[in-house]
Amino acid sequence: MSSETLHEDSAKLGPEVIDQHRAIVSLMEELEAVDWYNQRAQATSNPELRAILEHNRDEEKEHAAMALEWLRRSDPKLAQHLRTFLFTEGPITEIEAAMEPGGETAAGDASAGGPPDGSLGIGSLRQVAK
Repeated sequence: MSSETLHEDSAKLGPEVIDQHRAIVSLMEELEAVDWYNQRAQATSNPELRAILEHNRDEEKEHAAMALEWLRRSDPKLAQHLRTFLFTEGPITEIEAAMEPGGETAAGDASAGGPPDGSLGIGSLRQVAK
């Protein structure tokens, strides 16, 4: 049971922390399953079995993405870091360096995630009601 991996008394943690723990453990398990299926798919010489294992591996990736999205929605600081680092170009380690005081990103701001409002900086595609 995942609660066995808690490091503190569950009575002192509260439901939000317990649910985050559940999601984190689930994410870890899904990523571990991705690794296992990937290794098994690589190791087999049977093409039909490889296709099944790769299909199963990719299902686990979907599950991991869903757990990660739940965590993002429930943890503003994690959401901030994901906006900064995911779906970017160039060396990942340079993104953080560009965020330090005086640093600039390729986009010209220190957030590496675009404008602070979360938009792509291209304006709205919605019609403005007049």
